[in-house]
Amino acid sequence: MRTRLTLALIVVSVVAAAAAQSPQLLADTTYSKLQAVIQGSTAGPARAGSASRRTVFSQTEMNAYLKYRANTWLPTGLTDATVQFIGPNKVATLVTADLDGVRKKSSGGWFDPTAYLSGRLPVYVTGTLVTADGRGRFALERATVDGIPVPKLFIDELLAYYTRTPDQPSGMRLEEPFVLPSEIRRIDFTPGEAAVIQ
Repeated sequence: MRTRLTLALIVVSVVAAAAAQSPQLLADTTYSKLQAVIQGSTAGPARAGSASRRTVFSQTEMNAYLKYRANTWLPTGLTDATVQFIGPNKVATLVTADLDGVRKKSSGGWFDPTAYLSGRLPVYVTGTLVTADGRGRFALERATVDGIPVPKLFIDELLAYYTRTPDQPSGMRLEEPFVLPSEIRRIDFTPGEAAVIQ
């Protein structure tokens, strides 16, 4: 009887531990943390002399979120997004992009890099993301499409295409400075983690 009880407790512990680490649960937890960051801005900025808010996201958490919860805000044509927090200010992303839509909107000339690629292909980008005083700027270091190096112009066109909005019809440019949302002051990157400071 005691052996069965011990075995049952071990099974329950293993199942509970597996559930706690399930990617779906991790995605839900990360979503809650992101909502807290967004809602933290509605509470007003941290007062002078008061402690800043610090929310840490692991690379594993963010990738679970991107896999299970990001479909609602990723632009149509982008799937399978993942992120790497490589080290201080250094990040990388991998996403599968549908390049046919981009190609239809391009000039299609000899010097247009989007004219030569089509279909759904993996796009890998790595670079430095420097953030301070509520602003950020990304500097591209390397970009590939399906493992083939591509110029910054290609990534610029891709980003502009997928970030167009009615308010910003030409989309974003890769290395333009930008304002951090939700009163975020900066983001500190260490290997495997990103800390959002508000």
